[in-house]
Amino acid sequence: MLGPRVVVAGTHSGVGKTTIATGLMAAFRARGLEVGAAKVGPDFIDPGYHSLATGRPSRNLDPWMSGMGAIGPLARRASDGVDLLVIEGVMGLFDGAADATPSSTAEVALALEAPIVLVVDAASASTSVAATVHGFATFDPRVRLAGVILNRVGSDSHEAMLRDALAPLEIPVLGVLRRDDGLVWRDRHLGLVPVIEQPDAVGASLALLASSVARGCDLDAIMGVARRARSVAVGEVAMPQRVGEARIAVAGGPAFSFSYPDNLEALRAAGAELIPFDPIGERRLPAGVTGLVAGGGFPEVYAEALSENVELLANVRQRVAEGLVVWAECAGLLWLCRSLDARPLAGVLDVEAVMTSRLTLGYREARVRVDSPLGPARTQLRGHEFHYSRVEPAGSALTLSGRQGSSEAGFATPRLFASYLHVHLASRPDVAEHFVRSCASAVEGVRCALPLPYIR
Repeated sequence: MLGPRVVVAGTHSGVGKTTIATGLMAAFRARGLEVGAAKVGPDFIDPGYHSLATGRPSRNLDPWMSGMGAIGPLARRASDGVDLLVIEGVMGLFDGAADATPSSTAEVALALEAPIVLVVDAASASTSVAATVHGFATFDPRVRLAGVILNRVGSDSHEAMLRDALAPLEIPVLGVLRRDDGLVWRDRHLGLVPVIEQPDAVGASLALLASSVARGCDLDAIMGVARRARSVAVGEVAMPQRVGEARIAVAGGPAFSFSYPDNLEALRAAGAELIPFDPIGERRLPAGVTGLVAGGGFPEVYAEALSENVELLANVRQRVAEGLVVWAECAGLLWLCRSLDARPLAGVLDVEAVMTSRLTLGYREARVRVDSPLGPARTQLRGHEFHYSRVEPAGSALTLSGRQGSSEAGFATPRLFASYLHVHLASRPDVAEHFVRSCASAVEGVRCALPLPYIR
């Protein structure tokens, strides 16, 4: 069953929704409550802030990638043992993939029968705030808007005007936050700077944020909203069967900070022992591993440090040539290239990577054209891309389909899968099983029959 829960949504992206959702988590935890966290959509960075605020993993609720049937079980996992589950929305309340596939915050809230607290950017607004809130409250009559938090309010008189404008709507004002540069969190080209890069600074800011949110928001009223959510029976997350035993190295540290906790748990359930390591500071892969997972992150920010670790790069090349099983996503793909912006890297893939000014963003359906560690040829995957780089050549192991049409990209062999695609395993236990089975069948130090470079 799902217990007390509330969805924090925004009128549009970029109005401090992440800051307020994280502040609510931290403020409730400061009261002594156990708080669970979740994020609608595929984002990696915001959940890191949630985890710092709650002391627990934050879960991604992405119906486009995982299917709506997985959302309830994932929310239950996020809410196990907590007094309150706070779910941060994605973009604006009704924004999603725009392809008729359920993917918006509103659709997730409906599936979970969760009340919505709407964060409204009130800067430079007065009476028109009522039109904004009225539109969000009536656009879809199935959606329950339980209250609003007014953000970036300028003064007492500004607050009074906003409250007067909203009074006829009979939608409670649950909080008012004033303009405060101290609550503008650090960001970069892909959003907020990951917590792992500045943990002390973020931790200090979090205490200030929790105090500000506690002063500006009626926490008792918000908790009351969450407690009035109807109990909903949900199942368990589909988990892999144990298919063997394998030690798998997992790239981490500041350059590789993007990973879904549900993916790591799926690999463990399939029989993996996961060994974290930092590609910046460690000179060799962990001993005894027959698999490697290198997920997302910011290798462009740490390209010089990654390039200078020549001992590890040589070790990775050697181990891949000996048959190491590899799953590389986005940052991992760049790390395996010959170079990134002319800085030498692992050279497992005979391709060059460069940073660009163009954002590549969106959901992708993928068909893997060859056998790979994620499954046999013709395996279908759903995932997303989010990057400012490109690799040349782009590869041809996957056929990718999205709103802009179809293309080929990525690299794969029976022991290697490398692409920009981020995949969530909540509804794909078979992928975790296939990868762990591939790693379990590999033998450390036995040279692979497939020569470098791995281009297909």
